[in-house]
Amino acid sequence: MTGIRLTAPAPGWAIDADVVVVGSGVAGLTTALRCAAAGLATVVVTKARLDDGSTRWAQGGIAAALGEGDTPEQHLDDTLVAGAGLCDEAAVRALVTEGPDAVRRLIDTGAHFDTTDTGAIALTREGGHHRRRIAHAGGDATGAEISRALVGAVRSAALHTIENALVLDLLTDAEGRTEGVTLHVMGEGQHDGVGAVRAPAVVLATGGMGQVFSATTNPPVSTGDGVALALRAGAEVSDLEFVQFHPTVLFLGADSEGQQPLVSEAVRGEGAHLVDASGTRFMLGQHELAELAPRDIVAKAITRQMQLQGTEHMYLDARHFGAAMWEQRFPTILAACRAHGIDPVTQPIPVAPAAHYASGGVRTDLRGRTTVPGLYACGEVACTGVHGANRLASNSLLEGLVFAERIAAEIAGAADGRGAGSGAAARPAPVAGPAPAHTVPLLTAESRTAIQRIMTRGAGVIRSADSLATAAEELEALRRAAAVTEEDGPKDAVPGVEAWEATNLLLVSRVLVAAAREREETRGCHWREDRPDRDDAAWRRHLVVRVTPDRQPVVRTTDSAAFPPVRPGDPADSPLSDSPRTQPADAPEEP
Repeated sequence: MTGIRLTAPAPGWAIDADVVVVGSGVAGLTTALRCAAAGLATVVVTKARLDDGSTRWAQGGIAAALGEGDTPEQHLDDTLVAGAGLCDEAAVRALVTEGPDAVRRLIDTGAHFDTTDTGAIALTREGGHHRRRIAHAGGDATGAEISRALVGAVRSAALHTIENALVLDLLTDAEGRTEGVTLHVMGEGQHDGVGAVRAPAVVLATGGMGQVFSATTNPPVSTGDGVALALRAGAEVSDLEFVQFHPTVLFLGADSEGQQPLVSEAVRGEGAHLVDASGTRFMLGQHELAELAPRDIVAKAITRQMQLQGTEHMYLDARHFGAAMWEQRFPTILAACRAHGIDPVTQPIPVAPAAHYASGGVRTDLRGRTTVPGLYACGEVACTGVHGANRLASNSLLEGLVFAERIAAEIAGAADGRGAGSGAAARPAPVAGPAPAHTVPLLTAESRTAIQRIMTRGAGVIRSADSLATAAEELEALRRAAAVTEEDGPKDAVPGVEAWEATNLLLVSRVLVAAAREREETRGCHWREDRPDRDDAAWRRHLVVRVTPDRQPVVRTTDSAAFPPVRPGDPADSPLSDSPRTQPADAPEEP
């Protein structure tokens, strides 16, 4: 335990449950539905509305070996190649073997996928896949359809939901076991102010952290709240340096910030070409799959062309699709492009990479357990080992499905052992809990933009020792400024959603930069221009980070590409060893 908590009022109300699920994307809602079906009193907490998470923005689809001639083994091979030597093969094997049936259960829940004339699920290809195995819905609205189906199922099951609620911190007992979460309801929910959901099992399904960068495909709610909560609670995170920048995001201008429109990889899967301003295809000869190479390779190729030609973007040319195909297969992308003055039917689409997906996150085992007893993580907030150094296209929704079901089974089994099921354990209310040893000073709302610009400059698509050192220094300056007392200078920011989000972004950014400084090689979506080669001998291993009670990140490495166990006494695959640099990431470099 770190004893670290956000500065916030004490909870003024509390409710009890067997499990609280934080997040309402595919991972969170699937977990909640399966837990409720097992008879567990389940509460869903979500930051906005139930259908407002990252899942609804997913365009391309969900990958699974559903097509004729395709096999889980082929899906496994493609995933391992994309992960650049750092996938946990056991986790990938669970994903690809359990995935097809998980998709079928999703269909049984009410999700409708596009079908062929014969009634079979229509499948397409995306980057890194050697077969057509991407199931899609509404052409390019797969996430919206999955969200619709799951939200409908949650409402039909009358699950207890708390919307418009920002989770703050983990509640723990004296031994460090999970006891629930504190949260703040933002006006439109059923409670006001700060409260608590008390439960022996907490599932983080909070999505990504794309808002640490200026331009991202992630919605505004993706501020790394789950990773930050886990770090403050003493959990380990892994591989946070591997942030995937989607190659083809609609270019809205060099100064554009916030959520940017995605141009799905499925557009390339259907035959679109990447070209420069002269119309020349530049992916030919760079990879056997050309435009359908894994995302890190395509993003790097686009960035290199931009550097060589002194331009701010490249183009995606799909004019040969024709109006009918655009309108039927990609209506969402077509509308987004036209809204910004680009007609893909008659014009190539200007594109550039933008932050998209965190391949790393809160470290879990194959049952979704973290290093904190009773705390689970699932979906983009988690690091299961599936994605390695670079996520294979459309594996994210599948990971959410498969590991959500695994977590629900684990929690149900543990609850049976406790005799749980009523959610009405005799606990005193309201929850105040012991006073934390370390309260985090809050940042002002304006710090959010400063963090994003620091991260984009220093830890974006291209990184170096110098850029990362500068980013670490600038982030540390923000942290120290927030810690100034009222007697010495400015007063701390007032507790509230914007201050809490900015404070979460700072913690996640500092840990990401610490890991990126440590990994002195280029691998997957981590591109060090000063270390351009992949170095398997030194770096085919994971970086594991925790924070100390004084909020300093400490980085360690695994001895191999295998993950160490999350529980003492579990079979040890790879004990942790000290990394070449174990001092805090923002400490001065030794001469």
